[in-house]
Amino acid sequence: MKDTPYSMEPFPPFRQLVIDGMELAARKHHIHGLVEVDITEARERIRQIKDTTGERLSFTGFIVYCLARAVDEDKHLHAYRDWRNRLILFDDVDVSVGAERTGKDQPVVLQTVIRKANRKSVTQIHTEIRELQSKALGETPWGRWLGWYTLVPGFIRRLFLRLALRAPTVVKKVNGTVLLTSVGMFGSGAGWGIPLMAHTLCVTVGGIESRPVLLNGELQNREHLCLTVTFDHDIVDGAPAARFIQRFVTLVQAGAGLIESR
Repeated sequence: MKDTPYSMEPFPPFRQLVIDGMELAARKHHIHGLVEVDITEARERIRQIKDTTGERLSFTGFIVYCLARAVDEDKHLHAYRDWRNRLILFDDVDVSVGAERTGKDQPVVLQTVIRKANRKSVTQIHTEIRELQSKALGETPWGRWLGWYTLVPGFIRRLFLRLALRAPTVVKKVNGTVLLTSVGMFGSGAGWGIPLMAHTLCVTVGGIESRPVLLNGELQNREHLCLTVTFDHDIVDGAPAARFIQRFVTLVQAGAGLIESR
């Protein structure tokens, strides 16, 4: 019988980085768009690819592909403001994405940046995500320096992050230009997440709800994905934000990039 009615485990270094990042993100002026996207066609294509090739493409990889393509049409959506109050617009869309690796102990979320995602296929993005999930935390660039990061006093860590956010090339190198996060991938029922983030643009993947929709005069059961699209309002106004959401939704609903991946 245990002497204590609880157990203990080390606080993950990555969580400390998240805490510091959230404190800085709370200073930004965010606007959020809550949207539902019909993903019936996309998921059916992914199932067809699995039947043909034997491998199931990462749904996250597909969302990254659509996100990067939509951002590529308006570079202001992933611009950063530098210390001289200029907007830096990058040609390459680097998407920061987390992937959960389930090992013998607690599941570990590994962070990676899909470089030049706007120039890659769904299959290429899928391969990078799967390679990340096969690694231990210490084998990733993030994992190698996170242990040292937590040893630095908190006020120095936060000062460093504040200065880094004014150096767009540094932020891009470390954390990409766009953030994709998930609070309910393939969860049952509708649901949205409202994030805090240091990026100019973040897409939060919520739950999936199946419901009947009237199409061509008959009811069809369709799957709808809940997405929260968050912008830094200091950089992105409502009109370009709305155009981006419309384009992004169109790409997802059409299953963009999945035909050439078959």
